Amino acid sequence: MFLSCALALGQQADTQTGLPPDAPKASVAESKGLFARWVDFYRQDWRGTAASSPAPARRGLPSPLDSPPFPNSDWSYGGSPVIGEPDSNSYPLMTAINQARSRTKLYGWIDPTLNFSTSSHSNAPEANDVYSNRFEMNQFVLYAERLPDSVQRDHIDWGYHLTALYGTDYRYTIAKGYLSGQLLNDHRQYGFDPTLEYVDVYVPQVAQGMNLRLGRFISVPGIEAQLAPNNYIFSHSLLYAIDPFTDTGLIATVKLNDKWLVQLGITDGHDVSPWTSDAKPSGTACLSYTTESVNDNFYTCANGINNGKYAYNNLQQYDATWYHKFSKTVHMATETWYMYERDVPALGGSIPPETGANGAYCLPDEQRCTAPEYAAVNFLQKELSAHNFLSFRTDFLDDKRGQRTGYATRYSENTIMWCHWMGTTVQLRPELRFERAWDMKAYDNGRQHNQLTVASDLIFHF
Repeated sequence: MFLSCALALGQQADTQTGLPPDAPKASVAESKGLFARWVDFYRQDWRGTAASSPAPARRGLPSPLDSPPFPNSDWSYGGSPVIGEPDSNSYPLMTAINQARSRTKLYGWIDPTLNFSTSSHSNAPEANDVYSNRFEMNQFVLYAERLPDSVQRDHIDWGYHLTALYGTDYRYTIAKGYLSGQLLNDHRQYGFDPTLEYVDVYVPQVAQGMNLRLGRFISVPGIEAQLAPNNYIFSHSLLYAIDPFTDTGLIATVKLNDKWLVQLGITDGHDVSPWTSDAKPSGTACLSYTTESVNDNFYTCANGINNGKYAYNNLQQYDATWYHKFSKTVHMATETWYMYERDVPALGGSIPPETGANGAYCLPDEQRCTAPEYAAVNFLQKELSAHNFLSFRTDFLDDKRGQRTGYATRYSENTIMWCHWMGTTVQLRPELRFERAWDMKAYDNGRQHNQLTVASDLIFHF
């Protein structure tokens, strides 16, 4: 129906009459309806006939990567737009609405997925295809966004971001107090989450630019993110699956110069809203360094730091990421972290854990104990063309007390994936993944040591 109506609108005859011979006529694009213009965007994008314009000037070091095919053109950091990078993105919906003339943009994607697994009950702790042998709608996302202009150095500018997310992946973004009853109480397979709600204020007079972000945003450190197009691989590493997802608070990102960037913030803790009893003042501090060649970036963070006492996802996280570019077409991203919580209730003890959180495998005479875990992951990418790349991921996790996954064991995971773009609006990401729990059976709800999955998602951008 969508395509038929759009094509019908697109084939309407020119009905302009009575104009002087030399009077300008409305362009064909302006005479078409919204849906016809929307379809035209995809037609031109997929055929490679869309008009291109010179890339706008940026301030800072050159971008190290091509995007597409990669998710980002710059070594990524959280809590801020890339300072000095212009907003040059063009989206199908906004082009259809007003030829992308406004700074406020509406866009998003649909992300259906399919997986086949050797587990029959659950793929956990794998994310984001936790339901085994299923076809799912992982994400249906709508963004409303205005990016501050951080290229200029003349005046204070502002931006904002709102996200509406529906699908099975809401379980990886939900925070206690933000409509969390649908997961913590009702255990719904599908749910809705207003994942990101924040405002940005860009102040050019501080160093080479400072961005202040206030609201709910993605937890700052890390290679992976909750939103599907921001990741190399469809499924997520074990490291990602159990670390913090979103924070609410204020964070300042200061570009000291082209190489150094520093971040300081205060939040209410991880994955909780400010109005819950679990909220507590927590500090975040990050430092980023990029080499002159742009071939290396080092990004370290202490994230959500407070007294570490047990509360809902009150993780004390220390994270380090290293990006390295071997050549024009090959690069890698490596991340490691250490996390812990203090005074976690013992499994089978007299102190019940919080709803939606696990207890820990403490010593037999302990009612509470410290629950640590550490992990490392490496992504290796090979660009094949402007529309294709391969990614290979290796991942290790030691959930020493079982507090994050429910099983006190070491895990390993290896995944290979091919990403193919159709134009700039459709991504197909098939993958093959094998993982193992080494010390106890932790897959298929504690029935297996190993798990093999064949899966793919398809991201349709609008």
